[in-house]
Amino acid sequence: MKKFLKRFLFLSLAGVILIGVILLLSKYEIDRNTSERMYQQTENLPERKVGLVLGCSKFARGGQLNQYFINRIKAAHELYSLGKVQFLLVSGDNAQKSYNEPSVMKRDLVALGVPAGKIYCDYAGFRTLDSVVRAKEVFGSDDFIVISQEFHARRAIFIGLAHDLDLLGFAAQPVRGMGSFRTEARECLARMRAILDVWILDQKPKFLGKTIPIE
Repeated sequence: MKKFLKRFLFLSLAGVILIGVILLLSKYEIDRNTSERMYQQTENLPERKVGLVLGCSKFARGGQLNQYFINRIKAAHELYSLGKVQFLLVSGDNAQKSYNEPSVMKRDLVALGVPAGKIYCDYAGFRTLDSVVRAKEVFGSDDFIVISQEFHARRAIFIGLAHDLDLLGFAAQPVRGMGSFRTEARECLARMRAILDVWILDQKPKFLGKTIPIE
């Protein structure tokens, strides 16, 4: 019994260490590959035709406004207003009729003054990988600006590089507080999944479909 317990503890500890190493390597690899492609300020950000706005729910679990959503919409509006992008592609989940991230993003951008005709919706952006790859395969864009919080934009750029896309990232304002800790913890796992998707699984989007050129 003692021998079994020792072996169990050893294997458990080894597993924890292995996962920790993989998480650290995932973060390092993604940051290393995207460091020269991320922008926090608009001054030096090159102009691109399309800005890809990565979606999330407008409301947090408690019913209050989701600051991640608000900050992404503000960042997208800023880039359009400054002429850094000509069009915005809002991509998110619409798996259920009652939940439609792209339509909500478009509505809020229009309310801020972005013309509706300059906004394209991707209703099948179920994951970051789907959003990035579909921007190329469905909407015909291979050199867009990713708009999201920095940690998220970096992961999207990393995925894009693996699919031969020339991407830049613009960091929406970060979110502070307890909710941000949960999000950052999930991001660690998401980065590990991104490495797995592009290096081992060669993961594809759930749906592609007919092309919708942005023009």
